[in-house]
Amino acid sequence: MPTPHRTWSTTRKPLFLGLAVALAAGLLGLVSYLATAPDGAASDTPATRATEGTDPDVRRELAELARRDAGDKLALGRTDAPVVLIEYADFQCGYCGKFARDTEPELIKRYVEDGTLRIEWRNFPIFGEASEAAARAAWAAGRQDRFWAFHRAAYAEDAKEKGFGKARLRTLAGQAGVKDLDRFARDSASPAAAEAVRADREQAYGIGATSTPSFLINGRPVAGAQPTAVFTQAVEEAAAEAANVGSAGNDAGDPAK
Repeated sequence: MPTPHRTWSTTRKPLFLGLAVALAAGLLGLVSYLATAPDGAASDTPATRATEGTDPDVRRELAELARRDAGDKLALGRTDAPVVLIEYADFQCGYCGKFARDTEPELIKRYVEDGTLRIEWRNFPIFGEASEAAARAAWAAGRQDRFWAFHRAAYAEDAKEKGFGKARLRTLAGQAGVKDLDRFARDSASPAAAEAVRADREQAYGIGATSTPSFLINGRPVAGAQPTAVFTQAVEEAAAEAANVGSAGNDAGDPAK
C-alpha cells in the first residue's frame, strides 16, 4: 500500500485538527471489515451508530470537502444539490465495482435526477501501479467528458480480471466513447493527471481512509459497499437535515416569524 501523503492541498485549509482527524480515521478505519459484510447485513452496526453520533463540527469540516465545481468532470448532479456524496475508490477494488453496479445506478435514478444528490468521485488508487494507471486513464477520459462512461466500462462484471494495462485502458476508453484516443493517451501520461490523482488520494488519507470504497455523505462517513438501503437512508436523512437548516434560516430572517 502506498505511503500516506502528509501534506494538504493548498486550495483547502488543513483538516488535521485533532478530534476531526482522529474521529474520521477511526470511522473510516472500519472499511475493511464492513466491505466484507454479507449482503443485506443490518445497518445497525457499530460503524453506523458511530457515524450517527459524529460531532456536528467534524461533519461540517468533512462536508466542506465537497467541491461543487460546475467544471468537475468527475461529478454528477447539480452543484447546488442539498446532498453531496463523495466516493473514494479504486478501479481494482471488487467492492467498489459492486457499489458501482448495484447501488450507484439506483442513487442516480432516485436522487441525482431529481436534483437531491450530487456524486463526486475521488480517485483513491491503493492497489499498486495498475490502479494508478486506471485512475489516470479515468481522469483523462473525463477531459473528453467520458469519465462516467469509462467508469461503467471499467467496473463492468469481470472487467478487472482483464487487467488495466496500457492496451486494455485504451480499449476501455474506446468502449466509453472517447473520440480522440491519442489525446487520451497523452492526457493519461501527463503531469496534470498525476497531480489530480495525487490530490484525491491525499485528501482520502487526510480524513483517515485506508481502504476502498469509502464515502462521505454531507460529511457523514459511510464505510464499505454496504446495502443500497444504507445509502438511501443516509441520503434521505441528509436531505431532511439540509431542508431543516434551510427552513430555520428562513424563519430567522423573516420578521413575521
